[in-house]
Amino acid sequence: MYLELRHLRAVKAIHDAGGLARAAERLNLTQSALSHQIKGLETMAGIDLFVRRSKPMRLSPAGERLLRLAERVLPEIAAVEDELKGDEVGRSGRLHIAIECHACFDWLLPVLEVFRKTWPDVDVDIRPGLSFDALPALEREEVDLVVSSDPEKIDGVSFSPLFDYEAVFVAARANPLAAKSFVEAADFAEQTLITYPVERERLDVFSQLLIPAGVVPRAVRQVELTAVILMLVASNRGVAVLPDWVVRAVRGNPDYVTLPLTDAGVTRRLYAATRTEDLSRPYLAHFLRLARSEPVKLQRA
Repeated sequence: MYLELRHLRAVKAIHDAGGLARAAERLNLTQSALSHQIKGLETMAGIDLFVRRSKPMRLSPAGERLLRLAERVLPEIAAVEDELKGDEVGRSGRLHIAIECHACFDWLLPVLEVFRKTWPDVDVDIRPGLSFDALPALEREEVDLVVSSDPEKIDGVSFSPLFDYEAVFVAARANPLAAKSFVEAADFAEQTLITYPVERERLDVFSQLLIPAGVVPRAVRQVELTAVILMLVASNRGVAVLPDWVVRAVRGNPDYVTLPLTDAGVTRRLYAATRTEDLSRPYLAHFLRLARSEPVKLQRA
């Protein structure tokens, strides 16, 4: 016996409509074509599927089994078809994001709040990229976008620039460095530096300033949350270097002073790494536009 989806649709349509004529109309078939289809199925099965002398047409026990199968299978098929149609027109899909910086949550969540209202059928998830190798995960299609400040040359992966930011020194007003107009690498030698729990090479203050200068802070204290870092800094328990979109929260607060790193300042660029083939997806293009514009509002706040 060779059972096809059209057979299940036919059995369900006849059951729902109560007769061949109305079922054929629902299926856009002639009555004779539908009757021939059912008879062919019964011939293959070697058993009647309907009690034809009843009005409306009633399913036999074998027909009832096919109806139960149709009621399970057909909705699943319809759901997959709708999903594929959604992918085809770019309204649905998946956007799983890995971020390689704790502080990115500050601008990423507002971006996603705007994004979800336009793309409610896109499955969005966020994975901190600090506990796994984010870029290899992108290549394996475990994630769809990686936020990073370190672009690499990888076949099939594109790094789209998002925005530039400044790494800003933050200290308590009572800290001796508060009197300076900018800080240099040597200024950290007698300071406790409060950072996120990240390898030193992945922190701007180390990669762009301290490591090239060969300077090691007196102590390094790792803290998970930005709010806790700022609280410790305000208590003069240490100093920190944070992105400018985070520092906006303490500008003008008399408990803090914010200074540039070096006279020229240290500016970095964030990128969104994606599989090159995915760049044509409309929802991804919209996310990139938002990620370029929304954080700027935070930087200027």
